[in-house]
Amino acid sequence: MNQLQLFLPCAAGVEELLAHEVHRLTGLKGQDLLTHRGGVMARASWRDAMLLNLHCRLAQRVLVQLSLSTYRNERDLYEAASAVAWEIWFTTKQTFKIEITAQHSPLTSLNFAALKIKDAVADRFRQKTGVRPDVNTQWPDVRIYAHLTTDTATLYIDTSGEPLFKRGWREDTGEAPLKETLAAAMIAASGWDGRTPLYDPCCGSGTIVIEAAQVACGIAAGSRRRFGFEKLLPYQPHVWQALQSQAQAAEHAPTAPVFGSDVAHRMVDFAERNAERAGVAHAVQFRGGDALQRMPPCEEPGVMLLNPPYGERIAVAGVAGTGGRPGRGDFQPGALAGARAAQPMQASRETAHTDDGGDFFPQLASHWKKNYPGWTAWMLTPDLKLPGRMRLKESRRVPLWNGPIECRLFRFDMVKGSARERTQADHAAPPDRS
Repeated sequence: MNQLQLFLPCAAGVEELLAHEVHRLTGLKGQDLLTHRGGVMARASWRDAMLLNLHCRLAQRVLVQLSLSTYRNERDLYEAASAVAWEIWFTTKQTFKIEITAQHSPLTSLNFAALKIKDAVADRFRQKTGVRPDVNTQWPDVRIYAHLTTDTATLYIDTSGEPLFKRGWREDTGEAPLKETLAAAMIAASGWDGRTPLYDPCCGSGTIVIEAAQVACGIAAGSRRRFGFEKLLPYQPHVWQALQSQAQAAEHAPTAPVFGSDVAHRMVDFAERNAERAGVAHAVQFRGGDALQRMPPCEEPGVMLLNPPYGERIAVAGVAGTGGRPGRGDFQPGALAGARAAQPMQASRETAHTDDGGDFFPQLASHWKKNYPGWTAWMLTPDLKLPGRMRLKESRRVPLWNGPIECRLFRFDMVKGSARERTQADHAAPPDRS
């Protein structure tokens, strides 16, 4: 188990950030750490697989590649799955499930392909032991992933169990909450290192703020949950307990203040409860209030990081009706990026308005320029023309995908005054190379 081929799938646009995170956590580099479309390949140990599950904030799962073969039909898939030594990974007393994704596969039915792989796994156990394991499609002990391209089939066993965005602390949410892995990607893309204040003025149930607070406190992303590898045969409890103890010993007081506010006071209550479960209630400050009226939460300029609502009307100053958050448009990606899946939902590109009929984003930009000089604002949005509507010139734009929705993470460097003054300041200042 000291020479495994791991694949860590991630959202589109996050691959380089994930490779950097894996390098930081494991020290892997060169041919042992390769970036691919939709994820990162790592030649690593079983201990590394557990370590990455515990600490990784950007990956969707940690998969162990067990087979890579060419195929032309379902019979080839059966033969490939039959050749894998499943008996060294789990027993006939455990249940399993086949998950299958495809990219340009010639097969007409992925369900039938998954059935053939399932039959191969069960038949191998029957041949080896005389007993076959049961299938459980709801809560399996073991998840097996198959990914098909035009002519190759890759088989993986999952070490994560529930997807890694399920950190174990978010029980209170509004409508279409931002996933923790995307919030972590926003933080990583912004370059925020936990040394300066961070503020989300549209915090919802607190996902961005809580992720940032855990970073500031050195809390491992998976410290509040269980993992699939705990049910696999290679699992060594003493190694896992040592990794957990090391992670707990690394936790510390917050290195920077973190703040969040939301127009819906109900969402602020949710955020506070989530922060308590995440172990960062002492490290975050939540307030209710309209983003168009909220003043800076601290004297020192810092970073604003937000995924604002869009495509719906925005309630003003704490009058939030049911408290649900409009138009977040966050969807769960497939097991592997680029795979054939259900028909994606389309993001709304409509303009968000306040209840008084005004355009929310130009008003927000004016509020920032007047009251947040020296701050850097990072905004995730599917509206690629948003900087023009806000009358702000972005200094960076980072492509990120929110499920099937193509977005940009725009960086705005706040300069007090008019758009003309901002343009003059841009010409006077050296270009941003970050």
